Amino acid sequence: MAFKQTYPLQKKYHSPDFLRQIPHLRLRTPYHSHVARFRSECIWHLTNFFRNFCHDNNFIQVHPPLITSSDCEGAGEVFTISPHDAAPDTGHFFREPRYLTVSSQLHLEAYAAELGSVWALSPTFRAERSDTPRHLSEFYMLEAEMNFVNNLGEVTKLVEDMIRHLVGKMQANIAALNMLRGHVRDAGNYMPDAKDTDYVLDRRWQPLVDKQWIHITYTDAIKELEKAPGHFSFKHPPAWPNGLQLEHEKALHTILGNDSIPVFVTDYPKHLKPFYMAPSAPESQGMAGKTVANFDLLLPEICEVVGGSLREHRLETLIENMRTANLVKKIKHYSEEKYPYLAPDESLGPLQWYADLRRWGTAPHGGFGLGFDRLIAYLAGMSSLRDVVAFPRYHRRCDC
Repeated sequence: MAFKQTYPLQKKYHSPDFLRQIPHLRLRTPYHSHVARFRSECIWHLTNFFRNFCHDNNFIQVHPPLITSSDCEGAGEVFTISPHDAAPDTGHFFREPRYLTVSSQLHLEAYAAELGSVWALSPTFRAERSDTPRHLSEFYMLEAEMNFVNNLGEVTKLVEDMIRHLVGKMQANIAALNMLRGHVRDAGNYMPDAKDTDYVLDRRWQPLVDKQWIHITYTDAIKELEKAPGHFSFKHPPAWPNGLQLEHEKALHTILGNDSIPVFVTDYPKHLKPFYMAPSAPESQGMAGKTVANFDLLLPEICEVVGGSLREHRLETLIENMRTANLVKKIKHYSEEKYPYLAPDESLGPLQWYADLRRWGTAPHGGFGLGFDRLIAYLAGMSSLRDVVAFPRYHRRCDC
C-alpha cells in the first residue's frame, strides 16, 4: 500500500514539467513509451530508404567519432573532454584539447572520399546556454554526404525524397496510426498540448507527401519579409546582412501563401556561414562571391530542421576561406615541409587533416544534416524537444 501511495505516476494528469523531473520513470507512461516506439519505426524506415529507395542505392551507413579535434561549425559552442582525475601538471589526455562533436560532417567527407555516398545517425552536442523548447545539449543528427555532386538541387531533392518516403511509410505504420488517431493521447497520465489534435497532425503530415515544396533564395526571402503586411511586427527588422531570425522563419510560411508546406531557403550570405561551403552558382541573382550554395529546410512552427550545402572542394579556395575565418594560425617555428597555399609561418592546426582531403584528391560533393529530434517532434505534434527524447539534456538539466 505504501508503494502505491508514493509511486510518482498516479492515475491522473501529470504535466510535462513534472514528468521531465523523472525521466527514468516517464517512459512507463503510455505516451512516452509510444514516442520511443515511434522513433524506432522512423529509424527503420530511414535506414531502409538509404539502402533501397533513394536515387543512389550505394549509400553506406558509417559511424563517425563523437570526440573530435575541432569545432565543425566554428561557433565555439563545444564541450571540452577531460578525465575526471586530471591533475594540473599532467597535460591534456589527448595531448591537445579535444571536444564532443557538434557535427559529423567533416568526418563524413573523409568517408565519402573513398566510399562514395554515406550517411550516419549519431549523437551531437552543443554547449548552448539557451533555455528554449527547440534546443537540447545532446541531440541526434542524421547526416549524409554525396560524392560527385555539382548542383545544390541534387541535395535538396535527396532531403525531400527522404522525408516524403518516411511520412508515406509511417502513414501505414501502426505506431504512427495510433499517434494520428489519438489512441495514446487518450490513454491517460500525460496529455500533450491542447492544439495537438488529430486534425493538426494530419494537416502536418499530408502536405509533406502530396504538396509541392517551396524553394526561395535567401535574397528573395528578405525582400518578401521587408514588404510583409503591417500585422507582422518583427522584433528584429529583416535585413540582408543579418540573417534570418526565428520570427522571420515562422512568418515566411504565411507570407508565401501556405503555413503547412515546407520551405527551402537557399543561397545565404557567405559571411553568415561556415568556411567549408562552396559559392553559389555565378548566375544566382548577380550575387557571385557574396552567397554560398547552401540551404535550410523550414517546417511550419518548428522552423529549421535541415541544413546543407555544397562543399568547397578546391584546396586553394578552402584555405583562403579558412584564413578569412581566422582558422589559419601564425606559428613561431616554421615547418620543414611547406603546406600548399600557406606561408611558412602559417599552420592549419587541428584542421590540416580536413584540408588533406582536398590536397590528396577529391571530387565535388555536398550533404546535409537533419535534426532528427526536431523532425520527430514535428511529426508527433510536440512543441518541445524535451518530450520526444527519453533523457533530455539541456542547460542546467542532466538528471540521470
